[in-house]
Amino acid sequence: MDLFSTNTLTAVVDSLIRPPSFFLDRYFPTIETSETEEIHFDVTDAEERLAPFVSPLVEGKIVESQGFNTKTFKPAYIKDKVVFDPFSPLKRRAGEAIGGSARPMDRTAANLADALAKQSVRLTRRLEVMAAEALRAGQVTVAGDGYPTVVVDYGRNAGHTVTLGAGSKWGDAGIKPLDDLEDWATTVLDDSGSTITDVVMSPDAWRKFREDADVKAILDNRRGGDGSNLSLVRRLGHATFQGNIGDFDIWVYGGKYKDSAGVRQSILPAGTVMLLSSDVDGRRHFGAIRDEEAGFQAREMFPKSWIKKDPSVRYLLMQSAPLTVPYRPDATFTATVL
Repeated sequence: MDLFSTNTLTAVVDSLIRPPSFFLDRYFPTIETSETEEIHFDVTDAEERLAPFVSPLVEGKIVESQGFNTKTFKPAYIKDKVVFDPFSPLKRRAGEAIGGSARPMDRTAANLADALAKQSVRLTRRLEVMAAEALRAGQVTVAGDGYPTVVVDYGRNAGHTVTLGAGSKWGDAGIKPLDDLEDWATTVLDDSGSTITDVVMSPDAWRKFREDADVKAILDNRRGGDGSNLSLVRRLGHATFQGNIGDFDIWVYGGKYKDSAGVRQSILPAGTVMLLSSDVDGRRHFGAIRDEEAGFQAREMFPKSWIKKDPSVRYLLMQSAPLTVPYRPDATFTATVL
């Protein structure tokens, strides 16, 4: 069997277990693939019309279908390319007995799976960052080598992004964070018809929030709170469940990534509080792979490998064309509270 054939690499990638990611897994569970380079997605509005009254003796009244906006976007292309060490079959793997106990081809297969898994993890982290930005800002900024910077705006209501000023920040005298959460949740309900279920905070915002006397008095930090949600996990990816306040599940998110300069950055900026509804209808869109060997097929990711003969080097390339899309962007709200 050729370990580096397209079919074998694809089978390995399809069998990989992805690392858990909070924003991606919780709010963008649906995967949509496109047969073309362009991604088409719909942004819907809340249905606020009333069912019409008529006499039972007359015909029913036709209610016209409510429209939606369909947007088209050609996503930036991910090409994660690494050198696969040609001497790795001759080296002892971590955990292997001193002196080596595995056959070279077994090491090659294991090292190949490790390399593909790392590429998959990097792609998943990229998607997690995009998902977080889409929920936090109502838009995603896409930029890269040879790709002009593009802001994909999902059209979220401008009033769903606020920054608290001096005297109004959490921790300032007389400011009640619970009142803010209730007001912001009401704004989301009025604008989208969606009920906020999750409140996600950066670590510093959470520390300020939990210091509030009203919060201390009513925060229920038992698993599942009053027993109505016993399946709620304590951790999901980089998020930790801190308890319930009324209908709100409180999460603290501390995920980070390294930027192109190798500097660690917080996925959720300092002082950030996000109110999110399960109605957001987030989807992961993927454009077709622009590669003849991939058959220009619609896939989340496509791996390939080839050899440069002199000097002998084997490359692994992972390709993808992703975009995270919240179909109901007004079901989210973001505040900078510090």
